[in-house]
Amino acid sequence: MISFWFLVAGALLLLMALVGSAVDRLPLSPGLIYLLVGVALGPAGLGIVSLDPMGRSPELMLGCEIALVISLFTVGLKLRTSLSDPLWRLPFRLATISMAVVIAAITLVGVYGFGLPLGAAVLLGAILAPTDPVLASDVQVRHANDRDRSRFMLTAEGGMNDGIAFPFVLLGMGLLGLGNLGPFGARWLALDLVWAAVAGLAIGWLCGKAVGHLVLYVRREFKEAVGWDDFQALGLIALSYGLSLALHANGFLAVLAAGLAMRHIEKKSADKKQPAPKIAKSEEVTHPTTAPAHMVETVLGFNERFERIGELVVVLALGASLSTVRLDYGGLWLALVLFVVIRPASVLAGLAGASCSRRELKLLSWFGIRGIGSRYYLMYVIEAGPPAELTEKLVSLVLTVVAASIAVHGISATPVMQRRRRRTAR
Repeated sequence: MISFWFLVAGALLLLMALVGSAVDRLPLSPGLIYLLVGVALGPAGLGIVSLDPMGRSPELMLGCEIALVISLFTVGLKLRTSLSDPLWRLPFRLATISMAVVIAAITLVGVYGFGLPLGAAVLLGAILAPTDPVLASDVQVRHANDRDRSRFMLTAEGGMNDGIAFPFVLLGMGLLGLGNLGPFGARWLALDLVWAAVAGLAIGWLCGKAVGHLVLYVRREFKEAVGWDDFQALGLIALSYGLSLALHANGFLAVLAAGLAMRHIEKKSADKKQPAPKIAKSEEVTHPTTAPAHMVETVLGFNERFERIGELVVVLALGASLSTVRLDYGGLWLALVLFVVIRPASVLAGLAGASCSRRELKLLSWFGIRGIGSRYYLMYVIEAGPPAELTEKLVSLVLTVVAASIAVHGISATPVMQRRRRRTAR
């Protein structure tokens, strides 16, 4: 079986290396290709492999967790806009107000549409609330100096709401008796919501600043710590994530903040407006003026490549899992309502009064992509051991919505963004 997975992974990696640039121009996303290959290999296709999400939840959760933290760190590195820029208010409103609307709306659908108990309905809402930073690469910022407002909002929203959704997953679990909310929810409010968010952001920011400045100091003063950017990236991710979990803080917000902090070091250096030095190419990595930009861009490049591999593994496994669970039309109905009613309504609520054009609102309303974050939280809930019947229902609904999102958003992303670029260029 191990040799088979090596063969599949190797073939897919080589295929994407050969045709990936062509796929970027087609109404077809890499995620959709991986999903279809997974389905073809699963029980509904060739029957070569079967990945039952309820029986293999620890392994699937770990894979999603690794892919997610790498992606969140990458998002932080991409967002070069100063934290004091008012533009940050818009994605923050999407990641808080809009997400709360989504959770509330799906909770109502869960209770009155599917007959779920309140705790399970809250869980369903919290699992499906975050948008995906991994599968949304076509609509993310394209480079560090990309000032496209819509791309910035979608990228930042996807980075923030994966962490912000976690306390609400814990809330739903607590309402089902799978966690401790404390008297009148006081423990959940103080520890899982407020402390976890504040501490996670602080830990990530301090780790990112400390590691970034330390690497630059060693490079500048001793001409060392060169060529180990992959270790630096993975080490910072593991350090900030592990430390935050040890202190009961939000690890997803921590790795996002670590990426933002490292990017902030580069931006602060660039804002000094020092004249470009005339130095040899080989000295760029250690020169005080160019070293910050070189450090961030090499770390970002490594993370983006690793992120693509994570996407392949997780979505391939999702495809192989689809036909092992009992899917029903309720999941397709929920996906339709989420995509065309709940997401647009949540965007309008979150950005009420903001100076956004109709085209921006339409774009933001459509690209609420669900994916790896939702799959991670689903595996996390399964590990907590809810009743079997309830678990099966959640698995069926969530996997159907995620698969539908990968398909419809993956097909539409390229033509929608290409049409938008043509309109902007006029």
